[in-house]
Amino acid sequence: MANAFRTWLEAGDPILADGAMGTMLHSRGERFDGCFDELNRIDPDLVLDIHRDYVRAGAQILETNTFGANRFKLTRHGLEEQVAEINATAVALARRAADEADHAILIAGSVGPLGVRLAPFGRVQPDQARAVFAEQIGALAEAGADLIILETHSDLYEISEAVRATRQVCDLPVVAMMTFTRDDRTLLGDTAERVASTLAEAGADVLGANCSGGPAQLLRLVEQMRRAVPGLPLAVMPNAGWPERVADRIMYPATADYFGEYAVALRRAGALIIGGCCGTTPEHIAAMRSALDDPSLDLSQVSLSEIQSPTNGHQPETSEPTRFATKLGQKAFVLSVEMDPPRGFSTHKVLAGAHMLAEAGADVINVADSPMARMRMSPWAVCQLIQHQVDIETVLHFPTRGRNLLRVQGDLLAAHALGVRNVFVVMGDPTAVGDYPDAMDNYDLVPSGLIKLVKHRFNAGVDHSGADIGGPTSFFVGCALNLGAQDIPREIRLLRKKIDAGADFALTQPVYEPSVARAFVAAYKARYGDPEIPILVGMLPLYNARHASFLHNEVPGIRIPDSILARIDTREDQAPKEGVRIAVELLESLLDVVQGAYLMPPFGRYELAAEIIDAISAKSPTV
Repeated sequence: MANAFRTWLEAGDPILADGAMGTMLHSRGERFDGCFDELNRIDPDLVLDIHRDYVRAGAQILETNTFGANRFKLTRHGLEEQVAEINATAVALARRAADEADHAILIAGSVGPLGVRLAPFGRVQPDQARAVFAEQIGALAEAGADLIILETHSDLYEISEAVRATRQVCDLPVVAMMTFTRDDRTLLGDTAERVASTLAEAGADVLGANCSGGPAQLLRLVEQMRRAVPGLPLAVMPNAGWPERVADRIMYPATADYFGEYAVALRRAGALIIGGCCGTTPEHIAAMRSALDDPSLDLSQVSLSEIQSPTNGHQPETSEPTRFATKLGQKAFVLSVEMDPPRGFSTHKVLAGAHMLAEAGADVINVADSPMARMRMSPWAVCQLIQHQVDIETVLHFPTRGRNLLRVQGDLLAAHALGVRNVFVVMGDPTAVGDYPDAMDNYDLVPSGLIKLVKHRFNAGVDHSGADIGGPTSFFVGCALNLGAQDIPREIRLLRKKIDAGADFALTQPVYEPSVARAFVAAYKARYGDPEIPILVGMLPLYNARHASFLHNEVPGIRIPDSILARIDTREDQAPKEGVRIAVELLESLLDVVQGAYLMPPFGRYELAAEIIDAISAKSPTV
């Protein structure tokens, strides 16, 4: 029956898929933290009974119980060597239920996301992802699946690799569906139109959306997809609304009758394959079957209610030290990573990168402010989103350039109200080098003056003029430091001035020579004694020979030794990996001199920072 699905598509009649497997398994006592896929082997009758219920409800496509049956996810349960067996058993169970039916049924091999993040927002490379997909999809195809359904994917790069993997191992038709957030974008910020165009180019036979919100949202999305790729069939499998936790149970509000009403609306909007996702049951599918079999039912006037995003509450103000300050105070080695705000209004990719870095072990995320004087989203908004949604503290870069005294103080109050209390004061890049060279470039305060304003005024509860601001702030303030400055005595004096103004820590320019850092610290000690504040040494991993040459020749304050330039040049095919190794070696040599690392991943390649964190954490017990 390998070509039966394509025959059905050509006929143009609506095709009804089944509903949720996980919801049904959970309702029968299985825990969400267990391995649903293993039930194919250890409790096949339970899985078979659910398939039979969907057959009786009128489903024409049964999805195998293999949503998480890939090597990455199965490894968490010690089942990585059972990929082929679990997937093959799942196909056999679905086939058995189909053979008992009184109507034609096709078996779809269900393939969910890998459960890991792909580069540049994760640690897994595309070829690795494709190989893991190929293993699972190959097992499903060999066991006799009629088609492959890629579902609930949130990363367009990942699902594209899954499509390629399918084409690599078999000739089965591919249904590719992504899930969307409440703003009608994927977690990484892609629109429905972009998703549709990309999946069509990747070679999907059918594309669409599943999971997400309820039918109303997916009706919007399918209309957008149809406009983007009018020639391809579309699939839609919505959740039974947005889930809510009631006691210890996850509840979905959309009723079976509601799904029945929307089935025809979805079909008229362009969906050829219609089914259900989380929260849907055989009752939902039966209602959709009944509606699709009644052509007289007219739902063309269905009104779409807007799905509002929940209001993100501000973090409460507190005078307690930040976690970042506490860790530095405990003399622990701290790992900080810089991220740039997005150029547009979508924050999905930034948040994905922050999640990955937090999981890797970063202590704090530095959010830059218009780096290289290029227009980007205001950084304190990004800081608040990262802290609220990722639960990792941030350091707000706060340049004095381009801000008058009024704006400086207003922005500081806004940052504190949003719960952003770690601040890195810096002069900022001149506007002449950026997108708007004619923009105002003035400033009322130099960095040491701003540090003094924050520490001696705002943290005392008054503004620059002495007026009350309603209570003291609790900012933890950092300053900039160039360990490789041409005029070392002047840089030492500037650092001392910033410390006297109240600086709590220092972040340095990138360093490529341990001797330079050691010489600066020694010179400071000779004049003033041990540095009074912790120093986080800047580490910018070299990406390739051209990147290294640019930094060495065009960025003031950066000097890269010939030996390191040669290493990058001779390892051009593996230059990013070599850059990581160099950064790790440099940090290892400075563990007794500095109290942390300020990682600046090149070109948004956050996975490189994660690799450095892994390596240095293994070397230093205090990390």
